[in-house]
Amino acid sequence: MSTHPPSLRYLELDALRGFAVMGILLMNIVGFSMPEMAYVSPAAYGGTDLPDIIVWALSYIFVDGKMRGLFTILFGASMMLILKRAQENGENPARVHFSRMTWLAIFGLAHFFLLWAGDILFLYAAVGCIAFFLRDLTAEDLIRRALLIFSLGFIGYSVMFGSFLYIQFQAGVPGASAAAIEDIAQIIAGFESSAADITADIALHRSGFGPIFLDKIRNDLFGPLILLTYNLAETLPLMMVGMALYKSGFITGQWQADQYRRYGIWLIAIGMLILTAIAIGLIRSDFDTLLMINANYAWNWPSQMLMTIGYAALLIVTIDKFRGSLWIKRIAAVGRAAFTNYLGTSLLMTFIFYGWGLGLYGSVGRTELYLFVLGAWALMLLWSQPWLMRFRYGPLEWLWRSLAKRQVQAMRLS
Repeated sequence: MSTHPPSLRYLELDALRGFAVMGILLMNIVGFSMPEMAYVSPAAYGGTDLPDIIVWALSYIFVDGKMRGLFTILFGASMMLILKRAQENGENPARVHFSRMTWLAIFGLAHFFLLWAGDILFLYAAVGCIAFFLRDLTAEDLIRRALLIFSLGFIGYSVMFGSFLYIQFQAGVPGASAAAIEDIAQIIAGFESSAADITADIALHRSGFGPIFLDKIRNDLFGPLILLTYNLAETLPLMMVGMALYKSGFITGQWQADQYRRYGIWLIAIGMLILTAIAIGLIRSDFDTLLMINANYAWNWPSQMLMTIGYAALLIVTIDKFRGSLWIKRIAAVGRAAFTNYLGTSLLMTFIFYGWGLGLYGSVGRTELYLFVLGAWALMLLWSQPWLMRFRYGPLEWLWRSLAKRQVQAMRLS
């Protein structure tokens, strides 16, 4: 595989980041356009016609969590690269890192409150601050500790959400007490949205910018912290895996092609078989609410981890094989401007679906949504490379870098 002088960019990292930022829209598009529970279950909103079920199943098996996982792994790997370059340039690595994370957190909070509640930037900034203190561990130690934290999180959430299934079972046995039946009814009601709730959610998101912003302040003020609390046990291990994969040379294309292929095929196959079995069970259950909660918030964890690393492996082989092609160069340019493309996608999609823009929220079918994804991909691929032929950074990359360094950075290529 490829070798790189330390001063050059890694095509593998750039292109992987490009694939990730494009792929993450595949999982986020439902969140932009429909009530929240539609992401968890097609029965919650959007319909259960055959095309919708097929689209949901393909997303659940192949996309959900994996693109965010890839993004997270790349964040950990990039963190190690930035710390290394800061040290080589005679800068204080801690000062460089925490300045970047502070501004990333500010961007994330602005993204959450002003644009979209599905922000991951604040999460990454907070977890990145923790990951910094693990930077000196060996690749092997990072992997071992990541698997321990990940396993504890998986077990904890499996027990917590699995307990709801036990309560449901107890309430369904002959002679169940009225209290047990009432308990499970309240638990299910806490996850399901009533017709009135859905109507109110659609009306809110079809309204103007002000009402949507005020609703977040009133009802979701601590949303970023709640997201951090829930995702810490998954995000930190994935970030640590990314750090380990950088140290081992995996993420920068230093391994042999047959190693990447072997790992990629096996990891994806194992994860895919598990998730396919879960998806079939969910369809046969007619999308039982508590089964859907368990499947989305607990049972999918191991397969997502496996498939994320498997995707990275096969994508690295593909990137190396076609490294001179125009399409890989365009995807790498999307990755170099991933920060701008990520936030730009939120701006575009909220304009399309929210009331301060076109107001299409709740009116586009699940299957048809992916036409908007294709359009966004086309925009990313069209603008990123021409921009980077003239400028050193994407617009928001330049702003983030300038703020973090407290100095306006040179933008135009000489």
